[in-house]
Amino acid sequence: MKTTAVVFDLDGTLIDSAGDLHRAVNGMLSEFDCAPLPLNEVRSMIGDGASLLIARALAARQCVVPDQGAALRLFLNHYAEEPTALTTVYPGARETLELLRARGLTLAICTNKPADLTHVILERLQIEQHFTRVVGGDSLSFRKPDPRALMEVLNGIGTAPAASLMVGDSEVDAATAHAAGVPFVLMTHGYHRGPIDRVSCIAACDEFRELASFVAAKLDAG
Repeated sequence: MKTTAVVFDLDGTLIDSAGDLHRAVNGMLSEFDCAPLPLNEVRSMIGDGASLLIARALAARQCVVPDQGAALRLFLNHYAEEPTALTTVYPGARETLELLRARGLTLAICTNKPADLTHVILERLQIEQHFTRVVGGDSLSFRKPDPRALMEVLNGIGTAPAASLMVGDSEVDAATAHAAGVPFVLMTHGYHRGPIDRVSCIAACDEFRELASFVAAKLDAG
């Protein structure tokens, strides 16, 4: 079936947000008089949504809090203060998004980041205009790796799983795509936890120009 849509993960796929997430995590930890975590350690915790990120950070510092929900709210407050101070779009991502749209593809986002923050970040980084639909981690009562999150995106843009691609950076994204019957393309620059060769995908791309070439070849092949 001809590919008509590409669904992207956000953090670690289109944007490198580890710096701002790291800042917000340590801001939250400081509220409980806990020592900060190094960037690389926080980077290894990213990918399953804010709740699990905070749970991992608290566990890493053996930081006992009376209410983990309060810790999450503190983190989100710190993050929302300036969610793009240290965040960048990966090299070549803007050009690839423009190319894919020029080829007639519908583009969408499926992320575990809260939807409001997602829209703020997309707007500030000036890439929001490329996406027809955005589903965040709080848009529904379920989130990745539940395939229903991805199916909600596809249903919203009227595209079948077999006519879509999902582009992500992690085992969570791969599991979501496979469970939904959507071919998965891995961006290797992101926040995957295990070896790259153990993430099941139809293609692994180190750079966005490779993704652009892969999708263009797929379209040209019919």
